[in-house]
Amino acid sequence: MSDTISNGASVRPSPTARPVLGPGLTLAMAATTGLAVANIYYNQPMLGLIEAEMPGALTALVPTVTQLGYALGLFLLVPLGDRVERRGLIAGQFVLLALALVLAAIAPSPALLLGASFLLGALATVAQQIVPFAAHLAPAERSGAVIGKVMAGLLCGILLSRTVAGVVAQHQGWRAMFWLGVPLALVAAGVLRAMLPASRAGAGGPRYPQLLASLWDLWRRHRALRLAAITQGLLFAGFSAFWSVLALRLGQVGQGPSVAGLFGVIGAVGILAAPLAGHVADRRGPHATIVAGVALMIVAWAIAMAFPGVVGLALACVVLDLAVQSALISHQHIVYALDTSARARINTLFMGGMFLLGAAGSALAALAWHGAGWTGVSALGLVLGAAAGFVNWLARRPVRA
Repeated sequence: MSDTISNGASVRPSPTARPVLGPGLTLAMAATTGLAVANIYYNQPMLGLIEAEMPGALTALVPTVTQLGYALGLFLLVPLGDRVERRGLIAGQFVLLALALVLAAIAPSPALLLGASFLLGALATVAQQIVPFAAHLAPAERSGAVIGKVMAGLLCGILLSRTVAGVVAQHQGWRAMFWLGVPLALVAAGVLRAMLPASRAGAGGPRYPQLLASLWDLWRRHRALRLAAITQGLLFAGFSAFWSVLALRLGQVGQGPSVAGLFGVIGAVGILAAPLAGHVADRRGPHATIVAGVALMIVAWAIAMAFPGVVGLALACVVLDLAVQSALISHQHIVYALDTSARARINTLFMGGMFLLGAAGSALAALAWHGAGWTGVSALGLVLGAAAGFVNWLARRPVRA
């Protein structure tokens, strides 16, 4: 029997039996997800070095253009996971990502670097092809645990990419980091091509324009998807607010960029502990860990406001990252179960909403910093945590006919 998507087209599930997702493949998917998403953050700690070599207003736009490429890739490339064979799609996108890294490494001018950065951001969305595929391969009783491990890889990539890029650029120059990313992307392509099982959409699957057209209907039909995207987006906005001004706050207390980079390692402690939330979601349901994540978010910002020194910020960093990761795993546990034939498009909407609100959190944090300093940023974080709690409360309420 075929599954029906929102516009009436159908996707036939693969006739082959679902393969067992062992620990080796889970680890490979987690690691390659982190390697993929790291590419959009390499340029942030290197921006000063890039501007020194390529002075001009265009150079300052490199991080922004990379993020725009990632956002566009979420909506134009990730839905392909519901249309084409996923193993080949993921491996091919990693190869193209390697080519984009080569273009960035050899870019002779700001304009060409911007173009390469846009492509790099768009192709780094291969990370969002891997996550729903992991959910598809995982047994239902282990779905939360598997998603937790893969997402731990993704968030470790976000956190540790800045640390690695800062060290490499300081000693070898900014182009060296892009060159280093090339073999990493190619190795990821080879590993996943060898380890992933084939998974092909049925012959009656929707065409690409139909996939894009169905995004709005999926968003409209699934209240749980809307509330999950907004709740997680508010939590990610608080996460982004912390990281976007952390270096400025550390500068106020006499700490330089090297200490700011070490906070990526500190934050990874919270990320690596968070897969436990996936086990809890499998055993007790996802809502308990979402509530815990919201509560931890508020606690983290309360610590950051009350103890704004290095030690207090380090503790707040661990708690904040644990909060975001715990809720993220549980929200994905919910949304991936809404429509198994549309997981890639659901992931597009969920992660797209999350990253858009995350970008808004960074922008609001900059305004709060210039207006009221660290106290203003902490107050913003508390408001975002409270707002996430309110939306989560709405999500738990029954819908009236």
